[in-house]
Amino acid sequence: MSTAAKVDATEEQARQLVEESREVTWTKPSFAKEMFLGRYRVDLIHPFPKPSAQDTARTEAYLARLRAYCETLDGSVIEEQGRIPEQCVRGLAELGCFGLKIPEEYGGQGLSQVGYNKALMLVGSVHASLGALLSAHQSIGVPEPLKLAGTPEQKQRFLPRCARGAISAFLLTEPDVGSDPARIASTATPTADGAAYELNGVKLWTTNGVVAELLVVMARVPKGDGHRGGISAFVVEADSEGITVERRNAFMGLRGLENGVTRMYNVRVPRENLIGREGDGLKIALTTLNAGRLAIPALCTAAAKWSVKIAREWSTARVQWGRPVGEHVAVSAKVSFIAATAYALEAVLDLSATMADENRNDIRIEAALAKLWASEMGCRIADELVQIRGGRGYETAASLRARGERAVGAEQLVRDLRINRIFEGSSEIMRLLVAREMADAHMTAAGALVDKHAEFKEKAKAAAGAGGFYAKWFPQLAVGPGTAPSGFAEFGPLARHMRFVERMARKQARALMYGMARWQAKLEYRQVFLGRLVDIGTELFAMSAACVRAQAERADGTAEGESATELADVFCRQARIRVRQLFDSLWENTDDEDVKLARDLFDGRYRWVEQGTLDPSEGTGPWIAEWQMGPSTEENLLRPWLRVGALR
Repeated sequence: MSTAAKVDATEEQARQLVEESREVTWTKPSFAKEMFLGRYRVDLIHPFPKPSAQDTARTEAYLARLRAYCETLDGSVIEEQGRIPEQCVRGLAELGCFGLKIPEEYGGQGLSQVGYNKALMLVGSVHASLGALLSAHQSIGVPEPLKLAGTPEQKQRFLPRCARGAISAFLLTEPDVGSDPARIASTATPTADGAAYELNGVKLWTTNGVVAELLVVMARVPKGDGHRGGISAFVVEADSEGITVERRNAFMGLRGLENGVTRMYNVRVPRENLIGREGDGLKIALTTLNAGRLAIPALCTAAAKWSVKIAREWSTARVQWGRPVGEHVAVSAKVSFIAATAYALEAVLDLSATMADENRNDIRIEAALAKLWASEMGCRIADELVQIRGGRGYETAASLRARGERAVGAEQLVRDLRINRIFEGSSEIMRLLVAREMADAHMTAAGALVDKHAEFKEKAKAAAGAGGFYAKWFPQLAVGPGTAPSGFAEFGPLARHMRFVERMARKQARALMYGMARWQAKLEYRQVFLGRLVDIGTELFAMSAACVRAQAERADGTAEGESATELADVFCRQARIRVRQLFDSLWENTDDEDVKLARDLFDGRYRWVEQGTLDPSEGTGPWIAEWQMGPSTEENLLRPWLRVGALR
């Protein structure tokens, strides 16, 4: 007996749903939005924003208690057992770690986004699974959606429980649905008396779902009979009748992650548990992620800071060819990259988090850029750390310990960080999300010009309107403070980098306009082109954050001020090379050839390339369609493919 039917959605329907769910207005300024338009509004981030002295004192007092507890934990236990010990979870709950961002009036710690990030960095440095446990619970689980869209009654019912340690999970992904919410098959059918909904469906990769007490479930409410319908969000008790956790998934990293497959069969949920209105589920999820995405840069930054320490210690202690390996240029270049990028990561994290706390800027693009850039650079740092340590980087910490060496889990870092390029929006999806926001002003101005269904008359009329917009906007991209030798003089030795960013922001805005003129309605299919523009934006954002932060530290006259400027300078020099390469590849690339080759491969033209190997996965299933449309739990026990999967 199937619990949900497969839902098919056209490309147009999927696009329409996402458009309806995204925030379409800009009531607050956005540094990144302005930068993508070629307007470098440094005044929105300079001076580098800082938390208040009172908030800093509260945060530091809490972090001191948290650090003392974390020092008693052994992350190797989680890695070896593949589980987070219950006493560890209880200890974190007693410290209030499950209510870090929950307001004090509901029993939480009431930390700012900055404080929350610092707490995640501490906990995540013990083991990445602990960071995932807490961030999934608070960044996308029950607390954040209720803070944003919950009723006073819902907050009073659920937030104190969450703060005390009632673990929550977020259930959106399905076996047949990843980044395309238009195809969500899980249903929430109103009962005849209107007092409740009945949930049916299967949810996949439910982080915390195996141990959760409360769930946020996204399901489709049928339209009609007085119901608005659409994808909606519900708070669901995990022990409700009809909910079955069918398995605990295992992954290459995050060995302690409690992530599973959850089946819902006629699960009754009171009407009072609907978050917001029917049909608002996806919008609530997207809004939640604006700040929730900053948890990933926090964990990436923690990993980067640890990598700096390990790289420094190993590079000065390990001797090869008569001198420490760090003195060899091939290694020192890697160490420089790790240290400079770690500084920039923390600058991006703190800038984005403080802007979120201040609530004076719209940070939807900044949060996405921070998540995208941090997850990509974090993986590069981990890879370089493994290379620096050589064979010991590839060897597990347990193996190193067993033969009497220091248990440095560099290879574990690679495994644990890799998921961040997939979590909460893959890098590819993040680039498309940012690209949509990046092109928002252009799409509004162009109108029918970028609508592939528009008639010729509509396009002609839109062209006239767009001409007015571009006649005023485009000349502004010719010159700016970046072309003046005295521009950004207050940044001292970093002024040259600020001028570079300003010039590149205008160049990137021109490149987007050229792309729109060249491909018009087909621009949305030039995903690699758009992705390169977004990647340029991530680098420019990181350069800006690093320079503004270093300038603030230099102005404060702290002991770290001069060294911060040195780190920011080297980072910006490295980033400039990456930016130039990205600009070069905008127009000189193999994009068209890649598309043709891939299509020919799908058509079977290159099947001969696959010959000469075996595929151990053949015949082990389950296949996506069979799982999605599969039978009930009882019937599954009789299916050979499920029994095989359970033993893998």
